[in-house]
Amino acid sequence: MENVTIRNIKRDDDSYPGRMKMLPQMPDELFVIGELPAEHVPTIGMVGARACDGYGQKIAREFGTAFARCGIQVISGMAVGIDGYSQEGALAGGGKTFAVLGSGVDVCYPEGHRTLYEKIQKKGGVISELPPGTAPLRRNFPLRNRIISALSDLVLVIEARSKSGSLITADFALEQGKTVFAVPGRVGDQLSDGCNYLIAQGAGIAWSADAVIEELLSRGQVPSLKTLDQKKEGAKRALSEKIAQDPLLSDEARALFYRVPETDFFTADDLLARCSCPIAVVASCITELLCAGYLEEIGFGTYRRKEQP
Repeated sequence: MENVTIRNIKRDDDSYPGRMKMLPQMPDELFVIGELPAEHVPTIGMVGARACDGYGQKIAREFGTAFARCGIQVISGMAVGIDGYSQEGALAGGGKTFAVLGSGVDVCYPEGHRTLYEKIQKKGGVISELPPGTAPLRRNFPLRNRIISALSDLVLVIEARSKSGSLITADFALEQGKTVFAVPGRVGDQLSDGCNYLIAQGAGIAWSADAVIEELLSRGQVPSLKTLDQKKEGAKRALSEKIAQDPLLSDEARALFYRVPETDFFTADDLLARCSCPIAVVASCITELLCAGYLEEIGFGTYRRKEQP
């Protein structure tokens, strides 16, 4: 691991998170790499099943991206499953995301999230109440959930079994006076049991990302959806003009770019299903778009649109 600065923030420090300061059972100190969530920026905690299915992956990524594009900070635990996909989505949306770990901040867990861990340090922050070097022991994870909820204005659960750590986070959120939303699922689906239970107990129904954003909108914490739509349309027009005038792109690459999903990850096969071009042309166009900075590769053979400055 590269040398990084680990800050130690005491509870009586001015920089200790205001959202946590007035709550009981909060740690006396925090260790941080990167930033802490901004105090006056709306924040959503996104949690859910580790063993999520394809539907959960899609929703976590899309919601995380949508929140980030609205200027909402995303907090999660960087775990396998919904946590990781939510934070990947937030990064794809050009926003800030923060990981609360059940280990020391200098211990990347799971190791398979090394790239995500390093990106979060630069586009948000990594936070823990545990001293550097602390191993990711099982008993640490329920405790870190209270910090995820404490740092959030609203907690969203995406896929959860009837007994899961996500429900522990929801319980902490309710005890702390936070709003809880859940993504509804099919009756009888074990991954939906926890979410459907929360909804039956009065949690908000996250039937779309906008439904959750509307909750923060009602508090005056985010701009109106109309204003956000206008900003999105303006950004699309600016990008279209930039691509049309870019001398580095062929006509085929320009045309293919508009087949690229706006808020999700994709492969060359996904693009083949959207157009009638031969695979060699698709591969060549992807290379052009990568070199010109319109796409980025996030894993072998998997791509997404690159957020434009």
